[in-house]
Amino acid sequence: MPLAVACTLGLTAVKAQAQNSVYSPIPLPSNREITDTLSDNDIPTGVGGFARDYTVRLEDGDQVAIDLISEEFDTLITLLGPDGTTVGENDDGPDGTTNSLLFARITESGTYTVRVRSYAGQGSGEFLLKVARLRPID
Repeated sequence: MPLAVACTLGLTAVKAQAQNSVYSPIPLPSNREITDTLSDNDIPTGVGGFARDYTVRLEDGDQVAIDLISEEFDTLITLLGPDGTTVGENDDGPDGTTNSLLFARITESGTYTVRVRSYAGQGSGEFLLKVARLRPID
């Protein structure tokens, strides 16, 4: 009987370890800009396609512009709050392209998630993501 208990505990530990490596958002670099690639190795969305997540620290009162540009797929950007709720989402920016531009006013300091996806789960490829803090002109 002790052998069965040891085997069960060993399997549980392996399973827990595997779950920890499944999801790990990527911290944005200090300049809050990254060129990366969306692929079928990223997070399955459950509605078709894949997502790639990035974390960024934002402060109460910040106003941000999140720009997502790709020549290879129709972009969709989502900003998730520290509690996982959707703060904002944008498909096509105002320039008439399929690139995304999202403006948001931050009301709670914390670590936010910027989610990169393709519209309707169609497409993948290289993209440029920029998160800019907007400041009033004095």
